[in-house]
Amino acid sequence: MLMPHPAVLRALVDRYEAATASEPLDAAGGPGPEARDLEYTLCVSTGTRDVRAALETARRLLAASAPAGSAATGPGPLAEPAGAAC
Repeated sequence: MLMPHPAVLRALVDRYEAATASEPLDAAGGPGPEARDLEYTLCVSTGTRDVRAALETARRLLAASAPAGSAATGPGPLAEPAGAAC
């Protein structure tokens, strides 16, 4: 599997968090279009089929890419997924 660059992955997670925090839900109560697009991109980037799995994989990959002994040993908080499958 191709591994996403940590900076790209971090940016995707940050954008997803921002979209889920600020974007209104769609008419059916699901995530808005930007959040859905980011869910899909996170799933493709992490080789998963569910946004929860994508965020967990992103968390693991970002933690593994953190420099040894750095204060930032993890990727920081990740948004709770809206629950849509990728």
